[in-house]
Amino acid sequence: MTAPLHEPTAEAAPSAAEEASVATSGAKAVQGRSLGRIAWERLKRDKLALTGGIVVLLLVVVALLAPVITSLLGQDPNEYHENLIDPLFGTPTGSLGGVSGDHLLGVEPVNGRDILARVLYGARISLLVGFLSAVVAVILGTVLGILAGFFGGWVDSLISRVMDGLLAFPQLLFIIALVSVMPNDMLGLTGSNVRVFVMILVIGFFGWPYIGRVVRGQTLSLREREYVEAARSLGAGRLYILFKELLPNLVAPIVVYTTMMIPTNILTEAALSFLGVGVKPPTASWGQMLSSAIDYYESDPMYMVVPGVAIFITVLAFNLFGDGIRDALDPKASR
Repeated sequence: MTAPLHEPTAEAAPSAAEEASVATSGAKAVQGRSLGRIAWERLKRDKLALTGGIVVLLLVVVALLAPVITSLLGQDPNEYHENLIDPLFGTPTGSLGGVSGDHLLGVEPVNGRDILARVLYGARISLLVGFLSAVVAVILGTVLGILAGFFGGWVDSLISRVMDGLLAFPQLLFIIALVSVMPNDMLGLTGSNVRVFVMILVIGFFGWPYIGRVVRGQTLSLREREYVEAARSLGAGRLYILFKELLPNLVAPIVVYTTMMIPTNILTEAALSFLGVGVKPPTASWGQMLSSAIDYYESDPMYMVVPGVAIFITVLAFNLFGDGIRDALDPKASR
């Protein structure tokens, strides 16, 4: 047999640096991403949702710093400037409702109070009622919804019938009737604080069935999953399954529905103040400003435009942010 003309050459052994590089690239290739990171990356790609979130954050900061901002501007929400009002017509002198360097958004008719200062303070009432009533609704809805879905039977039937009854109840009429008979002093609160407290409790109480239905439906689906059955087979108790297996998987729908609920609560508070059963004057409220502006929408349209735009921007920002969170937390989303 003829010998080969060329002997096969041995390949050079890879160096230690090359082996480390290959190992590092392999580790990067199989590196997983948490659900939170995936949701954040989706949310970052949604420019409208990010814009809404930034506006919401700015609104919260402005509401918290309203006393500081108005102090820097040299304005007080309850200070009268009757020298800026036309004594014949009761409307602000000058153009655009009295807009000037001292009063950037003009002044109110009749009394001349600074509109910007009152809008900033009105944001505190709207956001306070919106957030805290949503917290009340989320706590009640999550607890009762998860109990109804997990235990089933008569517990599910009882809670479901209560939810049906509350959903059919005329919430707005009940709040109007309740606030009208509330005392001025209650639980150490006085004046407008009593009405704010009542609005938070009542709006939250009538809002929990909406999130309760969502949580109940998700719990009915999750309780049949394999990991829940595995926990049962290992001897896990009901409380462990509820708080360790089910509740963490309900965080996403709860967060999404909370962001959707807050703007609805803000609109409810504005409607109640518009009807005269919200906070008491002279406490600033967007709905109360709109109610007072009805008599001046022709002679001083700025008085109606400013609080209306504030409500519109706030509700729109929350809705855009809520839609973005819903898409980011949706495991079936393609983007």
